Amino acid sequence: MGTVQFVMLADDPSTFVTRVVPFIDIELAGIPGDRHYGLLRPADSRQKIYKRGTPIANRRQISIVSEEECALIAEKMNIPEVRPEWLGANILVRGIDRLTELPAGTRLLFPDGTGLICEGENLPCVHPGKMIEQFYEQDGLRKKFVPAARKKRGIVCSVEREGVIHTGDTIEVIYLS
Repeated sequence: MGTVQFVMLADDPSTFVTRVVPFIDIELAGIPGDRHYGLLRPADSRQKIYKRGTPIANRRQISIVSEEECALIAEKMNIPEVRPEWLGANILVRGIDRLTELPAGTRLLFPDGTGLICEGENLPCVHPGKMIEQFYEQDGLRKKFVPAARKKRGIVCSVEREGVIHTGDTIEVIYLS
C-alpha cells in the first residue's frame, strides 16, 4: 500500500511542469486539461518502429513518482530536493517500494475504484534536468539528472477505470502473475 502525497496537473501549454491541485478527475483518456490527455498521441523518438507523428495508443496518460525516489535523485545530484512538479509528475506517492521498478501490467487501485495500469518506467530525459538547473542556478545540474534518475524517475500509466484521485488516498498495488 502507498499513499498519495500530492496530485498535480500540467495545464500550462508552455511547459511540462505540473502544479498541485486538490484532486484530479481520471477519464479513460487521462486527466482532462493535462498536456498528456488523450486516447491517442503522436509517435515520438521512443517508438522507433513508427514514423514520427503517427497516431498511436497513449500509454503515457499519467506520470507517477515517489517521494523516496525523488530524495534519492536529489542525494545523487547533491542538491536539497527534487520536486515532483519539475519532473512533470501527476501523482507523488509515498510507501511504494521501488516504484520505478514496478513491472508493466501492475495495477494501481484507489479508494473509489479508480484503476491505473503501469506501462513501465518513465525514462529520464534532459528536460527536468534543465528545470532543476534553473531553480538552483547551478550550471551542470542538467547533465547530472539523467544518470541520477535512472531506475528512479517513476512510471507512466494508462487508465483502466475512471474516477477521482485525491491527496491522501491510499493506493493498492496489484501485481499480475
